[in-house]
Amino acid sequence: MHDLVSGGAKRLDSNIDQLPGERGWFGVRRYNQDILHHHASLSLSWSGGCASALDACKMEAFRPYLKSIIFCSGIKVVDTSRIDLNLLATLEVLLAERNVTKAAARLHLSQPAVSAQLARLRDLFDDPLLLPAQRGMTPTAKATELAPQLREALDRVRSTLQSHRDFDPETAQLAVSIACSDYVQAAVVMPLVLALRRIAPGVRVAVWHLSPALMEQQLANGDIDLVIATPDPAMPHLRACHLYEETYVLIGRQSHPDLKPGLTIENYVRLEHIIVSRRGGNFETPVDDALGVLGYRRNVVMSAGSFLFIPEIVSSSDLVALVPRRLFRAQSERLTIIDLPWLSERFDIGLIWHERCHGHAGQRWVRELIGKLMVEGEDDAPRG
Repeated sequence: MHDLVSGGAKRLDSNIDQLPGERGWFGVRRYNQDILHHHASLSLSWSGGCASALDACKMEAFRPYLKSIIFCSGIKVVDTSRIDLNLLATLEVLLAERNVTKAAARLHLSQPAVSAQLARLRDLFDDPLLLPAQRGMTPTAKATELAPQLREALDRVRSTLQSHRDFDPETAQLAVSIACSDYVQAAVVMPLVLALRRIAPGVRVAVWHLSPALMEQQLANGDIDLVIATPDPAMPHLRACHLYEETYVLIGRQSHPDLKPGLTIENYVRLEHIIVSRRGGNFETPVDDALGVLGYRRNVVMSAGSFLFIPEIVSSSDLVALVPRRLFRAQSERLTIIDLPWLSERFDIGLIWHERCHGHAGQRWVRELIGKLMVEGEDDAPRG
């Protein structure tokens, strides 16, 4: 096979990349292009038996051969002294934030420093990369094309570096971004942070509001490292592991006259209830659907958007609430907590993360710590 590189470069002859089962020659000509794709131009030519190889059925088989030719010839002309991994990391953040000020804050650099790096990146790629827009900046076509390749390449570098580095929790400096609901913040993140302060003081936790619609993109982009929620079977390409199965208990104020062990369904539905509606404004939950099948309807007087203020209102009234067991494990002294043996409603909580974080020693240590804390928490959860 003949690889023809423009500008008087050496002509290569090799049969390593020859099309299998074909005779003749295939020419690849590249003009003024290095590995960073400056002024990309490509022409193809062939003769003899190679012509049949270019039909639609065989082009797919030929792709890896063509890729290897282009890559190998490109390496011969790239100026590696101009490539700075720090610049590429800055470009990754700039493409994510599309704002120099925000990118500088995320990189812990000054705005002039990031602007200077952007200027170097524009020179390196021979492209503006980001253009001023009404709000922030908008990426060029080349920047949009580069973004996923850049992210994948940097993730591999990070994974390679981290996988060979032992994680020492006593001395490590690490920031972990976790997306979760307010319930998980209280049930999982709070014991995690308390444990980290004791055994890994250099590990910081940033909590994000859980947005199921954005979760997959946020994990892939590196905005968040970990999601703690009910795993979604519709996302099989994300990694996940089961943490625990959660059940419900009924809570009310201390000395509530109607909260006693053995509470029947008939007495339960007569109580005045607070429910939590994730969507807001609804007065029914799956529990009400299950009760309706049995012919019961409970007396719901309030729909809240969060579990967090419920202890305050039930502790000072006769209202009651059905809540996840782990949420109020530390409040048994101020609340009456009882089990409802006839209630079968429950849900799973798990850890969800992207492949980009899987090999990171610190991230793996944090995931394992969360699992250990949740096993220990099984024994601490209040039982009515």
